[in-house]
Amino acid sequence: MGAGRRQAPGSVVWLLMGVVTLVVGVAMALEVRGALDREREFRAAPPCASVPVKASGCRWEQEFTVRQAATNRGKRNASPEAELLLPSGTSWEVTFPHADPVVSELEPGEKVVGLIWRGQVVEVRDADGRRQQTSDGPVGRPADRLGGALICFSFGLPALVGGVWPLFARGDRRRAKAAVVVRWHGVCLAVVALFTLWAQAAGGWPLWAIPAIWGPFALVGLASMTAFVIAALRGDMDEDPVPEPAPAAPASGHS
Repeated sequence: MGAGRRQAPGSVVWLLMGVVTLVVGVAMALEVRGALDREREFRAAPPCASVPVKASGCRWEQEFTVRQAATNRGKRNASPEAELLLPSGTSWEVTFPHADPVVSELEPGEKVVGLIWRGQVVEVRDADGRRQQTSDGPVGRPADRLGGALICFSFGLPALVGGVWPLFARGDRRRAKAAVVVRWHGVCLAVVALFTLWAQAAGGWPLWAIPAIWGPFALVGLASMTAFVIAALRGDMDEDPVPEPAPAAPASGHS
């Protein structure tokens, strides 16, 4: 009974983590279609014939002067940012999802070109021709949403199952071990999904590459999880009892 009581708090924590992660995953999955539509609209947008006076669906390249830039490395919940000045002196503040390759190299007074779409600077190009999407940039967002959803589902579902299972089988050590197997396989699947998203972004591969790469690894992971769960339920993962030491022979002596 004591072991069951000790397992309950840990199982509840895994259960809550699974629920929260699944909610986030559903939200990200629902954003994939909208992100795809926005990226397609951006790629199909024509150049503006003249300087847009209001937010427009065409694309306009505008020269800016860097007033200041900061990577904000080491600052919690702070994105890389830059303050850009128009020739008129109007200030535009933009943020970026990452510091490289442009923001980390920006210096005050440097000239950059900003790509404006729908009234927002969505991309910055420096004097060396390097480009970087801002936080408002639509390119790559569908992959981020899809990859994020895969990561959340990969972790959330096993965490939920592995958290609920021991709560309905208190005192059953074999089922508790099987639940642990399910949880940590979920962690491994989420890590694989994370590296898949990183590989897709680094290689510039299309959106379908994410499920194409992650799918085979997920099947292997599920097969491994199933095999270990069966082994745990059969007792193959039970620890061997420690043999008790043999009683010492009575010492013989002469009185």
